[in-house]
Amino acid sequence: MKIAILGSGLVGKPLAIDLAKDKKFFITCFDNNSSKFNGLSEYGIQSSVCDLRDDEKLAKGIKGFDLVINAVPGFMGFETLKSIIKAGKNVVDIAFYDRDPFELQMLAEQKGVTAIVDAGISPGLSNLLIGEAKEKFDVLESVKIYVGGLPKEKDGLYNYKAVFSPTDVLEEYVRPARIVENGRVITKPALSDLEEIEFEQTGILEAFNSDGLRSLIKTIDCPNMVEKTLRYPGHVSKIKLLSDSGFLNKAIIKFNSEKINPFYYTACILSKLWELSSDDKDITILRVELSGKNDNSIFVLRYDVYDEYNELTKTHSMARTTGYVATMCARMLAEGIFSGSGIFPLELLGKNKSLTKFIKNGLKQRGISINEK
Repeated sequence: MKIAILGSGLVGKPLAIDLAKDKKFFITCFDNNSSKFNGLSEYGIQSSVCDLRDDEKLAKGIKGFDLVINAVPGFMGFETLKSIIKAGKNVVDIAFYDRDPFELQMLAEQKGVTAIVDAGISPGLSNLLIGEAKEKFDVLESVKIYVGGLPKEKDGLYNYKAVFSPTDVLEEYVRPARIVENGRVITKPALSDLEEIEFEQTGILEAFNSDGLRSLIKTIDCPNMVEKTLRYPGHVSKIKLLSDSGFLNKAIIKFNSEKINPFYYTACILSKLWELSSDDKDITILRVELSGKNDNSIFVLRYDVYDEYNELTKTHSMARTTGYVATMCARMLAEGIFSGSGIFPLELLGKNKSLTKFIKNGLKQRGISINEK
């Protein structure tokens, strides 16, 4: 099977390497920056420079492939997914964008394409676990998701390193968060409802509303659902200061006759401060907590995932926890374990025990364990 991977960044490259270890796959990475391909050839991975924002060039590039993985930055993720589906290619998508992937449902059905979307850590693994857990409840009353990718060592400034595109991180800080409260979908400002939670491995972390429920709002019948992002204490107050001072505004301003977008200017500055080097070690934390009733008793189910930078393979934790969910989904399609035309977020797969077991076992083999209580 020939697999095309679009994007060779912090997640795309480890994802490609994981798949390349299966000799039955022939992997080609596409990116507009040839420097991103360093080190791929030693794994037998081909590479191709391509402007992935050009619909015609993208369609031509992926023409001979059986499966595509969309790992481009969020700002171009939706349109890239649309182009892949238009080209009639099955796809696993990990790009995090603000559009509703179900907008492409009709197109995917018309093209006979299987599109597994939001196949990362959260959304992604969190959705899979919620889809699995819902079947264990007679009545599901509450879903809470807590997730964060953090540097293992604090730097004393922002105490943060960008484990994916800095622009995508800032988008999380400005995009209003959709949550479900008492059966109604409401919107709250990003960074709101700040709370502190203690984790065994890290101590106290702060959690704030973020727009990560996405497809769950449509697919899971539950009156109360929220997703919150985790950071080290003090990070949010610094981001709020930037926001309140106008540094995250997207309206164009003039400075010395030059036109400047404050949001992207700030992203450019912070990308240097937040750059995750090959030597920086990171951690990933995911907690999914569900509560409701089972046999007329209160029932609470909690999943916990904690992962660290892998010293042996020199792979960052966020790349592992995001990328390996995607590679297991790719293997699932390659082996014919799952098929169908349309848009499929992972909570729909989670209802199937064999699919869930397949993905969980693959993660466990790669050192990512899920603790269930």
